[in-house]
Amino acid sequence: MGPRLPALLALAIPVLAGLAYLWFFDAPRFYVTINGAGLALGMLVIALLPQIKHLRLRRIVTLVLLALLFLPLATGPFLNGIARWLPLGPLSLHAGMFAGPLLVLLAARDEDYAPPILLGAILAASFQPDAGTGFLLTFATIGLYNATRDWKIGVVAGTAFFASLVMVVRGELPAQPFVERVLVESAMVQPLAALGLLAALLASFFIMLHAIAARTPVRHALAGSLFGLTVASVLSNYPSALIGYGAAPILGYALALSQCRVIERAQNEACSAPQAP
Repeated sequence: MGPRLPALLALAIPVLAGLAYLWFFDAPRFYVTINGAGLALGMLVIALLPQIKHLRLRRIVTLVLLALLFLPLATGPFLNGIARWLPLGPLSLHAGMFAGPLLVLLAARDEDYAPPILLGAILAASFQPDAGTGFLLTFATIGLYNATRDWKIGVVAGTAFFASLVMVVRGELPAQPFVERVLVESAMVQPLAALGLLAALLASFFIMLHAIAARTPVRHALAGSLFGLTVASVLSNYPSALIGYGAAPILGYALALSQCRVIERAQNEACSAPQAP
């Protein structure tokens, strides 16, 4: 397994905890099936997806991900004037949770264009409006700033924070059982189950922060994104990433975690390269 093991654990621990929650709390079996299939596919993605090695290709993928964030504004579906979902026949994927994790990882690896990439993503979230994605981007940017101390990233973090507060006011929808506010709802019924779910999320957070095969800015940005999604789901009616029903965050984090090996290899090669006399 090597460097893939922390990435696999970062995804599997919270999703398996969420599957147990969905099963024992009598969620629709369709929810369990979708999340279970998402986990299986996500593990394959982490293990087998080719690495995005070249800077030009990474920037092309970044532009595609930004386009995916804006796409719901053109395609719908709309609910109370809000568009956050990519239509896939009978199913739909939450655009921010699917594209966001890989986008913040690629932004963290792009020292020249990280600020405009993140600002573009925040703009898309503001138009939807989607405070869940806003908090994902806000705390990812805070994590990136903590690692780099780049003042431009700090400005983006402040902008993202205030934009997310506006999104909370404008974009709240009714909570769906087993999707939004999972920690809050489970705590009211079975506090020990809520503690178990929280522990699983914290395990994933700390694995991303300290153990995945990536440079510090990437680790901080990716862990910050999960922290932001969790904060949003506790404060208001936004999906509980990885522990609640929804394939989008499972696949989104699988795509991001699959790309960590490229950085570790680059570091190892740099360390093993012969030094100039």
